[in-house]
Amino acid sequence: MTLTLYNTLTRRQEPFQTVEPGKVKMYYCGVTVYDYCHLGHARACIVWDVVRRYLQFIGYEVRYIQNFTDIDDKILNRAFVEHSSMEAVADRFIKAYFEDMARLGIKEADEYPRATHTMNGIQRLIHELENKGFAYPADGDVYYAVREFSGYGKLSGRKLEDMQAGKSDRVNIEDPEYQKKKDPFDFALWKAAKPGEPAWESPWGAGRPGWHIECSAMVRDRLGDTIDIHAGGADLIFPHHENEIAQSEAVTGKPLARYWLHNGMVKVDGEKMSKSLGNFITIRELLDRGVDPMAVRLFVLTAQYRTPIDFTDEAIAAATNGWHTIKEGLLFGQQYGEKLGWDLGIGNIPIPSTQYPAPNPYIERFQESVNNDFNFPGGLTVLFELAKELRREGNILVHEGKTETSPEELQQQWQTLVTLAGVLGLKAEIEAETDKNHGLSDAEIEAKIQQRQEARKAKNFAESDRIRDELQAEGITLIDSRDGTRWHRN
Repeated sequence: MTLTLYNTLTRRQEPFQTVEPGKVKMYYCGVTVYDYCHLGHARACIVWDVVRRYLQFIGYEVRYIQNFTDIDDKILNRAFVEHSSMEAVADRFIKAYFEDMARLGIKEADEYPRATHTMNGIQRLIHELENKGFAYPADGDVYYAVREFSGYGKLSGRKLEDMQAGKSDRVNIEDPEYQKKKDPFDFALWKAAKPGEPAWESPWGAGRPGWHIECSAMVRDRLGDTIDIHAGGADLIFPHHENEIAQSEAVTGKPLARYWLHNGMVKVDGEKMSKSLGNFITIRELLDRGVDPMAVRLFVLTAQYRTPIDFTDEAIAAATNGWHTIKEGLLFGQQYGEKLGWDLGIGNIPIPSTQYPAPNPYIERFQESVNNDFNFPGGLTVLFELAKELRREGNILVHEGKTETSPEELQQQWQTLVTLAGVLGLKAEIEAETDKNHGLSDAEIEAKIQQRQEARKAKNFAESDRIRDELQAEGITLIDSRDGTRWHRN
């Protein structure tokens, strides 16, 4: 069961082999902090959080770095509108980012470098590019000479000749920046200071870095010349990641990353999410509506990570129902463990696959799915199978006083479910579940069922249906059979 990944750079699925055996260096292009995080950010952060968790689960030591872009025109524009500063805007939305990610159960990265804290590394990299003939100064700006890098376009598959054919109509030759460039494809590494903007001193004069050079410098400073995984949204393939490769590899002569992984975009009701369409949804707006954060995680993980996903009311409702099924399985131990004679002091935490005590068919099937380019939807089928089996056994235990499966085997199934759910970052809150059905006790439910039975005997089917609907509204499902009526909490 070798882990294989689809590499955007090679356009094929490849066996995963790290630079250093047993260790993974992973970098995720994080957010530009000028606003609250939206559903697209939620998907990306959940996907790469679970990728990291899974790599750790199968035995890798992972160093995970995620940056913050805290120098950007959008940040400056917001600061201008709010009569604030770039630093104050960035700090506010970095704080909001951590609040949102904590609600979604995202593990914090090992480090969060910021562009403003990496200025020495940025300037050093620009200086090396200049010395090697890949960059040139122009009236306080510094540009990257794209045609000097023979591999330009290898990530996106774009060719300069093809792009040039359609570029002439979009170029404003009166633009001062265009006039400074030696070639229309060249991009800024350093921008001369404009009046009223924050600036840093440099060998080329006061100014600030371009966006692309920031990530190249942060990767190099925190992880070295070559990393194992460079991750981000598909919208970053060109020009951002293409330019990162050109900058970094021109200096080091080494691959920037062995594997380039990209998550698909999020649509809302079939349309691209945008403020102009009125379908822009932030993470906090969604969660403040009462949507369970674990349902959001499940919604993201039910789609292959590279494909687009469509956020609809129906999709989030289906994810919510799915989460209720898994949550019921996760809480099986707390609900029935003591009755089954379990030792609940063990088994309630995820166990790395390398430390599992014996061959486990569920874990083997889970890994077989996920090892195929992080096929989390396939892995989820194993969780649903375990959760539904535990729910079935719990209903039998309630109504018949014993289970069909031995307590020892049930405990192993429950421990496996807890472990695999932990890999996906799915966690059930016991307190929330115990408070959920405070309206009706077991005895009250049984009394309602007895009333319904009497109504059915009297052929008062309207009353029978009314009682069923009343219980359903309380989250109680009835199952009629030859042996009587069984029930379970949803």
